[in-house]
Amino acid sequence: MSDKKKKKLTPTQQEYQDFAKDREPKRPVFKNCLKAFLVGGLICLFGQILQWVFINYLGFDEKNAGNPTSAILIIISILLTGFGVYDHIAQWAGAGTAVPVTGFANTMASAAIEHKTEGYVLGVGGNMFKLSGSVIVFGVFSAFVVAIVKITIKWLGGM
Repeated sequence: MSDKKKKKLTPTQQEYQDFAKDREPKRPVFKNCLKAFLVGGLICLFGQILQWVFINYLGFDEKNAGNPTSAILIIISILLTGFGVYDHIAQWAGAGTAVPVTGFANTMASAAIEHKTEGYVLGVGGNMFKLSGSVIVFGVFSAFVVAIVKITIKWLGGM
């Protein structure tokens, strides 16, 4: 609590705030960061292994191997979300499961599952993009800005 807000409290309220702060459990920040790092790293390692398999055994080149790798990661994430496993992993790992591809797929799948009872159009279709819509909008806007910058640099004679 900020000092400015603390000054507006009565002495009894300040005493209670101090009492509550003393008894509040300390967060294991280092342990949480380590879990997030390990799980996020394992997800990325799995993606790299998938990409390596596509390149070395299935005849993809490095440029094209990312597409099926992302698709498989998305499918696995959606299946784990549907079976309720992804939530348990996310509960334990925290931010480590927010690796962009799998976290985005989990967000969309869980919103679709949650609103399935409202129907496919108004429930699933209408609510699926509520959480992930801002990510899509920001991604499209960022791509637009980067494209404008690239076109401007090319027009000025660079690249």
